[in-house]
Amino acid sequence: MDEALLFWVALTRIEGLGVRGAHQLIEHFGSAQAAYMASLTELESCGVPARVAQAIFAQAGMKDAEKEVREATQADCRLIALDSEDYPPLLKQIPDAPLVLYVRGDAKILSKYAVAMVGTRRPSAYGSSVAHRLAHDLAQRQLVVVSGLARGIDSAGHRGALEAQGTTVAVLGSGIDVIYPRENTRLAEQIMKSGAVISEFPLGTGPTPENFPIRNRIISGLSLGVVVVEAAEYSGSLITARLAVDQNREVFAVPGNITSAQSFGPNHLIKQGAKLVDQWMDVIEEFPAEIRMQLLPPAEASEGEPMSAKAGSLFEASLNPDQKAIFEVLRADQALFVDEIVGAAQVPQPRVLAALLELEMNGLIRQLPGKNFIRKL
Repeated sequence: MDEALLFWVALTRIEGLGVRGAHQLIEHFGSAQAAYMASLTELESCGVPARVAQAIFAQAGMKDAEKEVREATQADCRLIALDSEDYPPLLKQIPDAPLVLYVRGDAKILSKYAVAMVGTRRPSAYGSSVAHRLAHDLAQRQLVVVSGLARGIDSAGHRGALEAQGTTVAVLGSGIDVIYPRENTRLAEQIMKSGAVISEFPLGTGPTPENFPIRNRIISGLSLGVVVVEAAEYSGSLITARLAVDQNREVFAVPGNITSAQSFGPNHLIKQGAKLVDQWMDVIEEFPAEIRMQLLPPAEASEGEPMSAKAGSLFEASLNPDQKAIFEVLRADQALFVDEIVGAAQVPQPRVLAALLELEMNGLIRQLPGKNFIRKL
């Protein structure tokens, strides 16, 4: 049994400490084990409540930790502490990162580039279809789709990623041995085969309402950005979006029918500056250039490409001179303003505008706000 891991698990059992209090201790002592080895005076000087300092000094939580680690091993569950090399690097950046993650499946998946997809548990047919399609297309481009295994949009996102033979991660608001809702037990098993199901809650923890807002910070924390698909005014998905902003993550929203209550969330987010999304490229083009270039190789394999990309590939071979000059000037990792394109391509502006329209209609380029253009391929 990993002795260092025991101290991390034990800290999660100290009543009154909490995640932020634990981080305060770790910052002071350097590790969970060092905190447990400290004197009572040293512990009390850290600013934690006296009863918490006394509990740690008395080695509280250690017996519970030994039992928890033993039972987790029997349940084919891996525990990853905050100081482990396998702890997800993006998640480690958030101020209240979980001390310990319970993982079933492939833990390495947690360190790959990911996008979260969240939304209502009662989606319209449109919402389910869009979530499934976006997750499918993003998973095809090597992005891990992260969600919460809930009914509705979460389930559609997980299934879309799986049907693309991609990977997906489910973050539970319960113990990892308590799948909720029960009808998603089979879905959770499918996710574990290529991705992972994770939780920060101890084994046996039930899906109580207060757990879900807590777990939402993990969904956004694991991801480069969060896509919201259908969410009512007081939806938990909007909590996830706010957490994403606090964590310096991108926020994306799929617009919806203005007469539908489920469209309030994404439409409101768009008003506040979230990126409007109607296809997978809207998500990827917001990422840093070095990530975009890894997700968008110079020529995607034709199998699995959206029809617009296939059509664009065929069209590219028969560009006229103006279109070819402009297409070669444009880049996939940096948007160019129309005046910059005119100067670089050395083509008069009226002909540039005509060529840009043709290139956009044929799926080779995309126009961004402010007459900026970016290459799709």
